[in-house]
Amino acid sequence: MSFGWNDLLTALALLLILEGLVPFISPAGMKKTYEQLIRYPEKTLRIIGFTSTIAGILLLFLTD
Repeated sequence: MSFGWNDLLTALALLLILEGLVPFISPAGMKKTYEQLIRYPEKTLRIIGFTSTIAGILLLFLTD
């Protein structure tokens, strides 16, 4: 598997687009979601982050 700078920049561009859609479409919903996230214990947030990372890695390998 070989990645070039173009692939990295493309992935970064897609990340920025997806991350920007939520506050653009529903800023109030984003604020409400963040307020709920603040109430979660750190352990839960770490599990969510770890699961998301593993899912992303698996998806990356599956699409190669």
